[in-house]
Amino acid sequence: MTRPLIGVTTSARSGWRIFPLMAFAIWLAGGRAERWVAGRPADVARADGIVIGGGDDISPHLYGGRVMASARLDPARDAMELSLVREAFAEGKPVLGICRGAQMINVALGGTLDQDAYGTFTESDRLWTVLPRKAVQVVAGTRLAAIAGEHEMRVNALHSQAVHALGRGLRVAARDVGGMVQAVERVEDPFALGVQWHPEHLPYARRQRALFRALVAAARAGRADRAQLGAVDAEARRR
Repeated sequence: MTRPLIGVTTSARSGWRIFPLMAFAIWLAGGRAERWVAGRPADVARADGIVIGGGDDISPHLYGGRVMASARLDPARDAMELSLVREAFAEGKPVLGICRGAQMINVALGGTLDQDAYGTFTESDRLWTVLPRKAVQVVAGTRLAAIAGEHEMRVNALHSQAVHALGRGLRVAARDVGGMVQAVERVEDPFALGVQWHPEHLPYARRQRALFRALVAAARAGRADRAQLGAVDAEARRR
């Protein structure tokens, strides 16, 4: 069977460094990746699934936030990703959101962001590292728990904002020790999972590879017109 095609959005500025990591993780999971950048063609209908990658802050105009002088924005990428996420859900395509991507899933579904997350969650460890040093508590009974296990997870952290009010059809799947949201997931098809960390930097970690396997399993199921969440659960049981 042909490997599912996964469209991966990246920054036009720094995506050349990140995309190879994404492509490797997706290949290990059984898929094949294609890089999507604002200003170039990105065809949801041709893809079997989507990864919304990390990068600059999302424009606060999209969720009623305030413009901060320190924010680095990319309006063209915002518009592209917002459209892609909504189109993917309308067409029943699964989505994995990474860092900024998790936030974009939330915003696309009507949610908001905390623009000073560490100012709000003062007990959260403020780390900026690609190394797995941040402790994350996976919420029991969630799909993330089925995919990656319920015990504490060590992840990296490269963000200053986080999910605030949840978008439609989402639930919290993980928090850090200070209570800050670290993962969100859809509760019905199509499959969507957003994580605040960067699993593409942790390909040696079985639990992080499992996130990409879940996406590819959902993509295969969607291509065959089968239930995606059921396919993800079946893949999780094989771990």
